Amino acid sequence: MRGPHNIIRLIRTGATLERNGAMGAVLDAFDAPRPLRILARALGKPFQWLGFKGDPSLPPATRALMAMGPAYIKFGQVLSTRPDVVGQDLADQLRVLQDQLPPFPRATAMREVERELGRPLPEMFSEFSEPIAAASIAQVHRARLADSGEDVAVKVLRPGIERAFRKDVDAFYFAARIVDLFAPGARRLRPMEVIEHFDGVVRGELDLRLESAAASEFADNTKGDAGFRLPPVRWSLSARRVMTLGWADGVPLGDNAALDAAGHNRRDLGERVLRLFLLHALRDGYFHADMHQGNLKVAADGEIIAYDFGIMGHIDEYTRRVYAEILFGFIRRDYKRVAEVHFEAGYVPATQDVDEFARALRAVGEPIFGMDATHISMGRLLSYLFEVTERFGMETRTELILLQRTMVVVEGVARSLDPHINIWEVARPVVEDYIKQSIGPRAVLADLGKTALVVARFGPRLPDLVERALVAQSQPGLDEKPGRSAAFWPALGGALIGGGVVLLANLFM
Repeated sequence: MRGPHNIIRLIRTGATLERNGAMGAVLDAFDAPRPLRILARALGKPFQWLGFKGDPSLPPATRALMAMGPAYIKFGQVLSTRPDVVGQDLADQLRVLQDQLPPFPRATAMREVERELGRPLPEMFSEFSEPIAAASIAQVHRARLADSGEDVAVKVLRPGIERAFRKDVDAFYFAARIVDLFAPGARRLRPMEVIEHFDGVVRGELDLRLESAAASEFADNTKGDAGFRLPPVRWSLSARRVMTLGWADGVPLGDNAALDAAGHNRRDLGERVLRLFLLHALRDGYFHADMHQGNLKVAADGEIIAYDFGIMGHIDEYTRRVYAEILFGFIRRDYKRVAEVHFEAGYVPATQDVDEFARALRAVGEPIFGMDATHISMGRLLSYLFEVTERFGMETRTELILLQRTMVVVEGVARSLDPHINIWEVARPVVEDYIKQSIGPRAVLADLGKTALVVARFGPRLPDLVERALVAQSQPGLDEKPGRSAAFWPALGGALIGGGVVLLANLFM
C-alpha cells in the first residue's frame, strides 16, 4: 500500500498548496527548475478540489501547511531553520507556524501514562488536569505528585502519532525521489538531505527519553548560571511516551504588562536572555534552539525559567572557537583577521583570494555598524556572512544555520523586552571572555593535557606497538601493510611527547 498511499498524499499536498495559493511561493522559494514546476502544477492544479482549505488570515504557505496537519506543521518548522534551502522570506513566514492542535481527551492521556509507566495513575499523581497545551506531537497536563504534593508538568505523546508521522515522512521521501528522478536540475536543492534532516529531528521528538536527557544535560551545564534555571526531570515518571518535569511557575516572558506589574526589570531580562544564549552556545556548545517567549517564564524571584527541550543545538569546540574569533573580529571591525580565520579553518578554499574575501566581509560589516546601535543585529550579520562565504565556496553547515536562526529569535525576545538594547554591548564581554579562556596560553595547556590523557590510554600497548614496528622495519612486508610502519613513527613520537606531558603534569600537581 505504500505506493498508492504516497501518490495520493502527494496529489493532495499539491492540491492543498494550489488551493491556498502557496504553490508559486514555494516553487519560487526553492528556485525550482522548469521541469519541477511543470510536474508540481500537474499534480496540484487539476485536483484543487481535493485540497484542504486553510485559515485565510495566514500567509499562503503557512496556511497550507497548517491545513495538512501535524507532520506538515513540524516540517514547516524545521524548514524555518533552513533559509539556505527555502530562502529567507519563506523561512521568516514559516517561523510563525502555530504548533497548536485540538487536544485529545484527558482520560486517553491518563491511560497512556498508566500504560507507559506501568502503574495505576493514583499511585503516581493525586491530581491530573485537563490539557493546558496541545501541540502537533504531544500535549501537557498539570499534575500533583501523590507522595510529595509537588506540582509537575506531564507531557504525553498523542496516541498513534508515531504511525501517522511515519506515513507522512514516507510520502516526503517518495516526493524527494520523484524530484531526483524527474528534475535532475533540482538536485542542488538536496531534497533527500532535507528530508533526512527532518526525519532525524522528528525521531528525536517522538522519543521523550531523548528530550528528558537533553533537559538533564542542559541543566548540568547551566546549574551555575545566575538568574537562570530549568525545571528538574522526574526520571522515575518519565519514559518513551511520557515526560515529567517540575512545574515552571512564573510570568510568561512575552507578557510585558504582567512583568511590569510584578516589578521585574525588563531591560535586565532582555540583556540576560541574550547573554545566557551566547554563554550556552560558546561555553557549552549546547543551547536551547527554540528560545522564544512561549518557552520562557520569569519566576517571582526574577530568575528566567526555560522549558520545552525538543529542539537543542550543538556546536563542537573547534567550531565554537572559530566563530568566537570571527564575531570578535567583526566587533573590532578587523575584516582582514576575520578573512584569515576562515582560511585557517579551511572554511573557504585556499584557491580564493584572502584580500578579496576581506573586502567582501567589509561590505557585510560596515552597513550594519553604520546603523543606530539599537538596530544592529548579530543574527542579520551571521545571515549576511553565510551568504558571502557561500559565494566564496564555503559549504553550508546545518548547525550554524540553526545558531543563526536561534540568534534572530533571541534578539527578537530581547528587543521585545527593551527596544533600545545594544546587542553588541551585551555580547562583547561574553565573546571576549570566551576568547580569553579558549584561545590563550591557558587553552593551549588544556588542549595538551587532553591530548596527553588520550595518548596515555595507549600506554599498556606501547611496548607491543614498538616491537611490531621494529620487526616490520627489519623484515619488510611481515605483518605490516605498506605505509603502516612509516605512519607509526609520528604516532609513536606523539605518544612519547604525550606521556612526557602527563609525567610533568603529575610532578607539578
